[in-house]
Amino acid sequence: MTLAFTGVVLDAAGMMPTARFVSFYSYDQWADCIDLFDALHPQTLLAYGMNGRDLSIPHGAPVRLRVERQLGYKSMKYLRRIVVRDEFDDGGKEGNIQNGWSWYVGI
Repeated sequence: MTLAFTGVVLDAAGMMPTARFVSFYSYDQWADCIDLFDALHPQTLLAYGMNGRDLSIPHGAPVRLRVERQLGYKSMKYLRRIVVRDEFDDGGKEGNIQNGWSWYVGI
């Protein structure tokens, strides 16, 4: 897989000192939020390639989020947008909480 560490991407984009959460939005209408600690962890990755090629749609193209320290449903496919926030965002009707999933599922 061709990977970028989420922390490197967030640092390059720049964050306000008040940042505490990172929200992720997908092309298939899902939204999720993790705390900044997990987002900056070196095991949290953005995958955009696999086997020397661009990531395919079945594998989550254009970008797939991998949150290795939490259960699999935190690893979002079809990533469209990343927003750094100073407050928690439950994702509204597209969020995991309203769809019966826990916010934090650390392993």
